[in-house]
Amino acid sequence: MWGQLMWSSGPMLYRFGYRQGCKKNITHCFFNTAPVVDQCEGTLYISDTEGQLYSLYIRQPHFRWIQDFSLVDKFLTVTSGNNGRLFVTFPRKALLVALEVSTGNVLWQSTVGPLSMEDTLPIVDSNGWVSISSTDGYLYSFSPTGNLKKLLQKTASDSVAQVSPVLDCSGFAVYVSQTIMESKLIQNIGNYTYISGVNPQKLVVTLLAPATGTVYWIGTYPGDLSSFLSKTDLRYFASDERILLAFLSSERIGSTLPCYTNYQKLSWTCSQGESKFVYLDSESERALLLFLLLQLVIIFMLAGIVRFCCVFWRKKRLQDHGLGKFLETRYSLHKKKRTLSKMISELEEQPATNEVLEQLGELVKAKDGVEKKLTTSYSLGRDSVGSKRHSILPLYDGSSRGHSFRSAKKETVTIFKTLSDDDNGDESTSGERCISNRNSSETGSSNSSNEDKYIGFSSKGKEIIRDTDVEFVAQRSGVDHRQCEGILWRRNLFKRRTLSSTN
Repeated sequence: MWGQLMWSSGPMLYRFGYRQGCKKNITHCFFNTAPVVDQCEGTLYISDTEGQLYSLYIRQPHFRWIQDFSLVDKFLTVTSGNNGRLFVTFPRKALLVALEVSTGNVLWQSTVGPLSMEDTLPIVDSNGWVSISSTDGYLYSFSPTGNLKKLLQKTASDSVAQVSPVLDCSGFAVYVSQTIMESKLIQNIGNYTYISGVNPQKLVVTLLAPATGTVYWIGTYPGDLSSFLSKTDLRYFASDERILLAFLSSERIGSTLPCYTNYQKLSWTCSQGESKFVYLDSESERALLLFLLLQLVIIFMLAGIVRFCCVFWRKKRLQDHGLGKFLETRYSLHKKKRTLSKMISELEEQPATNEVLEQLGELVKAKDGVEKKLTTSYSLGRDSVGSKRHSILPLYDGSSRGHSFRSAKKETVTIFKTLSDDDNGDESTSGERCISNRNSSETGSSNSSNEDKYIGFSSKGKEIIRDTDVEFVAQRSGVDHRQCEGILWRRNLFKRRTLSSTN
């Protein structure tokens, strides 16, 4: 429904418990200017009596920002550039300020010549240039980045410009009027400049493009404009310079530029307010990459710590006995493992007697049990089932009778190979000769080093059994070497059980 109130807002805004707007004067603070709409941003701008400028959204009463200009001047005028910029004019200070519409930050500011009226407004063309007339006779034009051009210098020395320029229908040129005076006086008093003129002579109207400085047309009154105005309805009215400039612009007097619609002009100026890409130099880019890499490393570390904690706190032993008991038991197991390792090292340095080997086997077995507990129930990771120990079993390959051992690490160890049923020779008779000759070799041999001969090797080339010189015994008995080897091994199988299991 037309005329329905959508929202309303006052100059005082309370946010997070703090007042924004009208900070110093609450009683006599109110909006004192008409709102200015930025059609590209969808926002409006309005100022209050305390010199504060507000930016609000059109569809809802939410402030984008509030800029306080009370230290500059409390009276100001606002012009929307529709190009990502907002222009604030302080007529009494002859100051023009450009703001960024999204944040309200000051982009640039510059002084201009003295202005004739407090409601003097600059004009923004389709190139993004902002122009304002001054009583010193110049037209001050600023580029979007704040670069200044002082135009109309030929006639500025003896003229004054009292009204704002008017934009041509092309959007790229403006009509500017200058009043030629018989005499002109400029005085500087303090920070202010005062200009006075006596006896106006004629009016000069110029059509030019501020961005390029190109002049398209110049007209004077009295002069060539006199005959033109006498033919129009303006001769019946007391027209001032503002009405004359508006009439010339609507009639496109002296303009050779194509006329564009308001939509086309607005689209050109709005396109100037598009966000620009930000390019980083090599050092900043390198620093950013290092920062991102550091963040990635920290994330992985935190993920690892979280995973470890989740796995660790699910352990059964930890849940049953508590963290203190768990760590105490783990420490005692490590201590026991060091003690067993030290005792094993001491026994390995002693002569290899049967008693020493039996003690060594018991210690190794005890150490294996401790290590199993540390890697399963009392590990810092999840509960895992220890490797299953296989019993020592003889293997049969189908053709000949071969006997092997399989260790806990799945290492196959071939110790001997006996004769098959198809082989010639009496095993019992041969065994008696091997055993008798071995006994005689043990008692009659004066060199004890002959006993340290290899009788078997593991699949990885590691020696596992030492016994008497089998080849010597086999030759002396007249029995095959492999057959004698097997017979002697079966005889010592149970005596060497401890040594065999450790391998």
